Amino acid sequence: MAWSQEDLERLRARYADDPGGRMHDPKFARVAERVFSRGARPAPYVGVPTFLTAPFRQVNPESPDFSGLDVAISGVPMDLGAGNRSGTRFGPRAVRTIERVGPYHHVHGVTPIYDLRVADVGDVPFSSRYDIAASHREIEAWVAAMVDAGVVPLSVGGDHSITYPILRAVGRDRPVGLVHIDAHSDTGGPFDGLRENHGAPFRNAVLAGVLDPTRTIQIGLRGASEYLYEFATESGMTCIHAEEVDLIGIPAIIAKAREVVGDGPVYLSFDIDSLDPAFAPGTGTPEIGGLTSREVQAILRGLAGIDIVGGDVVEVAPAYDATTNTAHAGAQMLFEILSLVTVSPRFRKAVP
Repeated sequence: MAWSQEDLERLRARYADDPGGRMHDPKFARVAERVFSRGARPAPYVGVPTFLTAPFRQVNPESPDFSGLDVAISGVPMDLGAGNRSGTRFGPRAVRTIERVGPYHHVHGVTPIYDLRVADVGDVPFSSRYDIAASHREIEAWVAAMVDAGVVPLSVGGDHSITYPILRAVGRDRPVGLVHIDAHSDTGGPFDGLRENHGAPFRNAVLAGVLDPTRTIQIGLRGASEYLYEFATESGMTCIHAEEVDLIGIPAIIAKAREVVGDGPVYLSFDIDSLDPAFAPGTGTPEIGGLTSREVQAILRGLAGIDIVGGDVVEVAPAYDATTNTAHAGAQMLFEILSLVTVSPRFRKAVP
């Protein structure tokens, strides 16, 4: 149908005097009402940065209280488990400074910061910057306090060794399933005498009885380290290599992931090095031939409805991230995981 003067006048009547933030579609109007509740969207470059612009909640490290929250987002600035380039201790700060992410998820139709009671609760309070064993105990205690309060923990690291103590807290009452997106399987053994290194969290978690390997899927694996990871297949994990992504396709990967994890509780761990270094150069162990950011988004979005009980984004190392693209990708994937929590069985009925 040809564009007409009548069409123009109709649009002028509806939109010409819009002061900003006036939406007519009920779905969009509900979002705009929340975002523009103070008259205008807050400028993204003012104020103290928090994860995904979530409200900040001060928590007493001596007696952490997470009551009244649905989701608590924590920084875990610790890289004592890194085996190559250090610097992921600065990852949480870098991810907090990314502003152009959210608040509306157009695929799931949710605005997580407004739909749930979400807060940035600061960083895990570490007693030592040198003691990895103490750091892991403190991570576990911090997350266990969230689990005790019925709060879903989302964490930003830090190196991937942080996921082991998190899983000890999340899976202590029953082993959880896992969706793990990474270049590396992270099921290796001790490295230079250290068992709790960032290449071993999922072997450690299985052996601790907090992770069910038969409900674990690893996506994006590649590189020269596979000979270190026979534990993955020996224990029953499902492994999808990066080169298989083009061969079997994203829909098949999503279907496989949903089949593997089933209806039980699932933890979601995203390592930024799953992305090709073209998209995320700022990480400690980059591997060529990785996933694209759009492929990871598609995979995550395809998991809507699974029972997410926690998640993390790890291995952002801003010192190697001249463009801030890596931190931006990390923030976006954190938003994707938070959106999955919002549409998970626990909260779906409560979200309008």
